[in-house]
Amino acid sequence: MQELDVYSVIGAEGFTRLVAAFYRQVPQDDLLGPMYPAQDLSGAEQRLRDFLIGRFGGPQTYIEQRGHPRLRARHSPFSIHQTARDRWMRLMDNALGGLHCPAKRNKSFGNSSMRCRRL
Repeated sequence: MQELDVYSVIGAEGFTRLVAAFYRQVPQDDLLGPMYPAQDLSGAEQRLRDFLIGRFGGPQTYIEQRGHPRLRARHSPFSIHQTARDRWMRLMDNALGGLHCPAKRNKSFGNSSMRCRRL
């Protein structure tokens, strides 16, 4: 499966469940929790959901509303080090594992998340 086919397989609902599962873990996480203001957690969830949907073949809502992702620039105000990045990936892996999709459906997203680990 190609990365851009992921949306056609899991749809907006799949991404909604994935991102919700990720953000359910964030508030109690000792490392990532403090990076996310409680008053904007739902906004962060919406932005990530929209970004992932667009990235994996769905509507380009994120770009329409916020422009080019410029991920490094958008995250530069935060102190994101190797440990924080690894923790983010662990929480996302946990969320991905909870989707209960066949492994083939998770593979494209997993491959992309592995590339993010190298950034």
